[in-house]
Amino acid sequence: MEMNKTATPAPTLRQSAVKPKTASARHLARWKSNWQLVLMFLPVVAFFIVFKYVPMLGNVIAFKQYNLMQGVWGSPWVGFDNFRMMMDNPQTLQIIRNTLFLSFFNIVIGFPFPVLVAVMLNEVRRLWFKKSIQTLVYLPHFFSWVIIGGITVTLFGSQAGVVNRVIEYFGGTPVSFLYQVSTWLGIFFGSAVWKEAGFGAIIYLAAIGAIDPHLYEAASIDGASKIKQIRHVTLPGIMPVMILMLILSMGKVMEVGFDHVYNLQNAVVSSASNVISTYIYTTGIQGGMYSITTAMGLFEAVIGLILVLGANRVAKKFNQSLW
Repeated sequence: MEMNKTATPAPTLRQSAVKPKTASARHLARWKSNWQLVLMFLPVVAFFIVFKYVPMLGNVIAFKQYNLMQGVWGSPWVGFDNFRMMMDNPQTLQIIRNTLFLSFFNIVIGFPFPVLVAVMLNEVRRLWFKKSIQTLVYLPHFFSWVIIGGITVTLFGSQAGVVNRVIEYFGGTPVSFLYQVSTWLGIFFGSAVWKEAGFGAIIYLAAIGAIDPHLYEAASIDGASKIKQIRHVTLPGIMPVMILMLILSMGKVMEVGFDHVYNLQNAVVSSASNVISTYIYTTGIQGGMYSITTAMGLFEAVIGLILVLGANRVAKKFNQSLW
């Protein structure tokens, strides 16, 4: 018995005339369907063009003998003379060394604290207590470094500092915390941790919240303690975020932060606190040596870019890269 076969109808003239859309037509249709999102994104594009990319043209000052009368484009070219003068200056090596030292140890000391705070807060079961501690830890992030500097002087000042008052009360000798390199470094790193640990903890708490709860249940059934659950579930779960934050922080190795250093430094500890950002301010803006300090800033940006690319390349070997 033969089965009835359904005949395929022949394409009509109108159907055969329809051609598949080209790539450009598909892109145009996609733009038309998402024009509202594109319109919302335009202010962001304008912001980055006006305030980020256009100012990059000012880096041409690093290759000129800039003066205010002739302007950026009228000033004479000097090539790499500004970079040679910068490197021949014996103070430059010390400034770069101070910048690398403060940045490196700022990352080494400050990087684990947000992770530790986030893990500890995640283990708190009392919601009201968790929210209260989280608010107190996060609050310093909103303080400017001017306020942080004022609090630091109030606490560690030589004469009227609270800490020295307590030392004197117990019969001790006041300590010049802000005028000794060793104690100044401790205050510098400690204030950075106190100010930014809460903000980093928020990011890691969000990453911990994305971990599958069944992993904790399985670890608990297997007899894993809290420490082992943190070690084998929590930390591996937030490892991609940790690597992302580390890569981003590598881009700031040559940028200690002008506000932080400037509000805590003084002439006595200038041998350790004079960094690239403060050098650019005092020599470039106050001293009027715009070309040399622009060369220093361009050098800082190039080194930061190299460090970010290098960190991303290392992370790529562990399948955790940004791109």
